[in-house]
Amino acid sequence: MYYASRNKPFKRMTEAAQKENPPTEELQTANEQVETDAIAGQLKQQAEEIVKLKDQYLRAMAETENVRARARREIEDSSKYAATKFARDMVGVVENLQRASASITPETRADNEALKQIGDGIDMTMQELLTIFERHGIKRLNPEGEKFDHNFHQAVAQVESKDVPAGNIVQVLQAGYIMHDRLLKPAMVTVATAQSSPADAPA
Repeated sequence: MYYASRNKPFKRMTEAAQKENPPTEELQTANEQVETDAIAGQLKQQAEEIVKLKDQYLRAMAETENVRARARREIEDSSKYAATKFARDMVGVVENLQRASASITPETRADNEALKQIGDGIDMTMQELLTIFERHGIKRLNPEGEKFDHNFHQAVAQVESKDVPAGNIVQVLQAGYIMHDRLLKPAMVTVATAQSSPADAPA
């Protein structure tokens, strides 16, 4: 009995020591869990970083493609419209030829062989220029009778007309020109308006 009582303090010390210092297997398990959690955290962080880098890569690729597409468009536009200023000057020459041709009427040509040859020469020159224009994407606009379009036509005057619907072009005073899809010179036109009814006439 005395022996047992003498060992009680030792037993309590042993239990306390076990509580303060867990067995080696439990300690190893706890360390492994800590390491696992740390690795999982690192993997999660790396996965998030990969997603971020992938997004940046895709954005950079898209921006690069946009720059390339923009450069291609600029090169194409430069090629298509390089002669815009020259073409704008040349359409004035064509219109002068048109006016010169119109000034020599068919009757005058029939009565005067010299004027007929001059008129025919002017017509051939103008037609050749228009053919060259067509090859380079330049088109002459002669919109008589068509609906007025402010993108391609410039109204000089409005007149009442019973033959042409209101808003349509009655007369083309000067033809317009476009180069591919770009306006070089608007057509100068007269536009029809609705006829006034007798009730609208001033008393």
